[in-house]
Amino acid sequence: MKNEELLQAIHALAKERGIDEEVLFEAIEEAIVAAFKREFSDAKQNEQVFAEIDRETGDMYVYEVVEVVSEVTDPKTQISLAEAKEIDPDLEEGDTIEMTIDVESLGRLAAGAAKAAISKKLRDTENDRIQSEFSDKIGELASGVIQRSDNRFVFVDIGRAEATLPRQEQVKDEDYSFNKRMKFLILRVETQKERPVIIVSRSHPNLVKKLLEKEVPEIHDGIVEIVSVAREAGSRSKVAVISRDPDVDPLGACVGQRGARIQAIMDELGNEKIDVIAYSEDPAVYISNALSPAKVERVDAEIITNEDGTQEKNAQVVVPDQQYS
Repeated sequence: MKNEELLQAIHALAKERGIDEEVLFEAIEEAIVAAFKREFSDAKQNEQVFAEIDRETGDMYVYEVVEVVSEVTDPKTQISLAEAKEIDPDLEEGDTIEMTIDVESLGRLAAGAAKAAISKKLRDTENDRIQSEFSDKIGELASGVIQRSDNRFVFVDIGRAEATLPRQEQVKDEDYSFNKRMKFLILRVETQKERPVIIVSRSHPNLVKKLLEKEVPEIHDGIVEIVSVAREAGSRSKVAVISRDPDVDPLGACVGQRGARIQAIMDELGNEKIDVIAYSEDPAVYISNALSPAKVERVDAEIITNEDGTQEKNAQVVVPDQQYS
C-alpha cells in the first residue's frame, strides 16, 4: 500500500464510518510496532519502540528510545555519550534520544499492519456502535427480515445489525422462511466471542404489549394503560387494560373500529387470538372478566399466608359444568 493510498483509505473510512482519523492513525502505528517486533526479535528487547505516520505525506518511521550513557552495557537500549554528541552536541549522560530504525522491509510490514489495524478498528467500532445503540433499545420493537436459520437459531436483518432469535424465543410452528418480514422484541445484547449479539423474541408477552402501544394511540399517549399480559404464544393472549379517562372505553380503543386495530396485531402474530379485558381492583370482577366469554357463577378469592410468612393470592372459580375445561 503506497503512502498516498493509505492516506486516502484513512480519509475515506473516517468519513464513511464516522471515525476520528487520529484514531485510525494511532491504531495503524500501534500495529506497525507490533509487526516490527514480531519480525525483528531484537526489537523486543527495547520496549520503547514506536511508529509514526506523517499525517500530510503518509511517510512512515519507526523509532526507538535509547539512553545516553558514558559506557554502553546494552546496545539495544543505550548509546554512548560520544555517539550521542555527534547527533546533538547538547545531549548529556542520562538523556534519552529517539533513533530512527532503518529497515528495508518497513514498507511491507507497514502495509500488512495497516490493513490489519484498519480491519480490527472497523470491527471494534462496529461492535461498539451495536452495543451502544441496541443496549438503549432493549424492550423495544424491531422490524426485521429473516435471513437464514439452523436447528437452534433464526438470524434476522434488523437494518443496522443482525439479530439472533433463539429457539426458546421462537413460537412453535411459526414460519421463519427466508425474506419474511416480521416484528420482534429486543430482549438483550450479549457478548459472544468478543462481539455483541442482539437477542430478540417472538414469544415474549411484551411483544404483544409493544404491538398494542404502536397500534393504539390511546395506549401510546397514556390514556389507556396495559396492566398485564398473559400469553400462550401462537395460541392466545389476554390483555388487561384500564382507562385513565372516564370518557374513553379502553376495550373499544384497543379493538378499534370494526376490530381493525386488534386484527392488525393478530395478523402480525399469525392470527394468535387476543382477548382484551377490563382490569378491575376487585379480584372477583377481574377474574370474571379474564375468563370471559365463560359465564362465571362465583369467585371466592383469598390471601393465604405460608409458613415462611410469604403470602399468595388464591381464587376458586365456579362455572357451569358445560363450560368447565
